[in-house]
Amino acid sequence: MCGALLGAPRTYVAIMRAIRAWLAIFIIGLVLSGVTAFPLVAEVRLLAWLLGPTGFIDHVRDGLVTTSEHYPFIAYGTDWLAFAHLVIAIAFVGPWRDPVRNVWVIEWGMICCVAIVPLALIAGPVRGLPFWWTLIDISFGVFGIAPLLYVRRLIRRLPTAVSPPVAAR
Repeated sequence: MCGALLGAPRTYVAIMRAIRAWLAIFIIGLVLSGVTAFPLVAEVRLLAWLLGPTGFIDHVRDGLVTTSEHYPFIAYGTDWLAFAHLVIAIAFVGPWRDPVRNVWVIEWGMICCVAIVPLALIAGPVRGLPFWWTLIDISFGVFGIAPLLYVRRLIRRLPTAVSPPVAAR
């Protein structure tokens, strides 16, 4: 499995195995990002407890707790954020099943990863986020695009890949 992930697979089967392994990693990342967007108050309380007194994390915790207590409907927006991550993860099932036909999903995902950078650089300061937080947000785009670039490269090799011999009937 590791050879299919890191080496240069040559056969159709090996290339498909590598594509699916990297897509699985990407899909799992999206699902985890989505699922963890639901319990934000509990998560930020845990983070604040683990890190001890920190200015920004404590500020985020206080803001989320106050909003949750007095304006719980605001969390509906992050529920939609979580849902969007889960739905986007489902979109990558298309390339899992037929990578050549659905390479556009990979390219769309790459565009989304690139788009994170200007969003974070513009919205972060507008929303008063510290620059280090903006860099964390940008890292999602960087770490997201890396497997997608590799998957797209593998998909381009599929049409000329060595296929196993067809068994005699």
